[in-house]
Amino acid sequence: MRLLKMSDSYHIIESAKRTIDLQASSIAGLSEFINQDFVSAVTQISTASGRLVVSGIGKSAIVAQKIVATMNSTGTPALFMHAADAIHGDLGMIQPGDTVMVISKSGDSPEIKVLAPLVKNFGNLLIGMVGNMQSYLATQSDLVLNTTVDQEACPNNLAPTTSTTAQMVMGDALAVCLMETKGFKTDDFARYHPGGALGKKLYMRVADLIQPHDMPKVAAGSPIKTVLVEITQKRLGAAAVLNDQQEVLGIITDGDIRRMLEKYDSFTDLRATDIMSNRPKMIAAEALAAEALELMRANNISQLVAVKDGKYAGIIHLHDLVKEGFL
Repeated sequence: MRLLKMSDSYHIIESAKRTIDLQASSIAGLSEFINQDFVSAVTQISTASGRLVVSGIGKSAIVAQKIVATMNSTGTPALFMHAADAIHGDLGMIQPGDTVMVISKSGDSPEIKVLAPLVKNFGNLLIGMVGNMQSYLATQSDLVLNTTVDQEACPNNLAPTTSTTAQMVMGDALAVCLMETKGFKTDDFARYHPGGALGKKLYMRVADLIQPHDMPKVAAGSPIKTVLVEITQKRLGAAAVLNDQQEVLGIITDGDIRRMLEKYDSFTDLRATDIMSNRPKMIAAEALAAEALELMRANNISQLVAVKDGKYAGIIHLHDLVKEGFL
């Protein structure tokens, strides 16, 4: 393998920077193309009785699949239809009430020229996302989303680079506007993303992480030996101190035990209330687990007392959050 010279490294860095600057400039120019057709596209997709069918050929087809994935995850039902497959049987995917969006840089690909009039004949509204406003697709579409770019980042001005980035950004702009139009909120997002760390942060609650058999607790008058046994057996590094109504009076942590040993020569006569912290950090059992993590971070602690309807519900530990992938 040939070793890179210093001059090679310089040219690589300059080429990368030039590519990024060129794409950034092209993307910034897209804002000039946001017009009434864009507004009408958002209105059409948000009010249509059917789905959004997105199609394309080549690299535009890959962009179309990404846009479909974004739409589905943000509350707009969508499906992908490859332009080449569409004219060989997949047109059956299009149903009455669907809106069809075809993506193409040139707008004059053979498959696009066949697909566009067929969509129109079906009676479905056709949105063209196209980089050539004089193309066949642009002239045949009911609404046009202009993604024209001055040049590709490719040094030969051939490989789809800047043009596909422009398509991606226009698709994201469309998806975000649809989210806002539909009032798509965090709770809705959580319903569509139940898996992975992101989903857990949006829907997992403190109550989901509390183990009912691991609820370390002692009565206010419990001797220290009872406290030590409870903390040791439950292995959460703490125990809640409760009154007869199961309300939280305080908490005893490993740190409280160490401070007790430093302060007292004998703890035979001590009770739980003598060494507890009487203002423990607490959180509602129905609060999001992500909120528990933020509270722990803010107070530099590793456990929180959870309560429900004013009663003790358990302890959530930092280890519970680590195990679930919050950290």
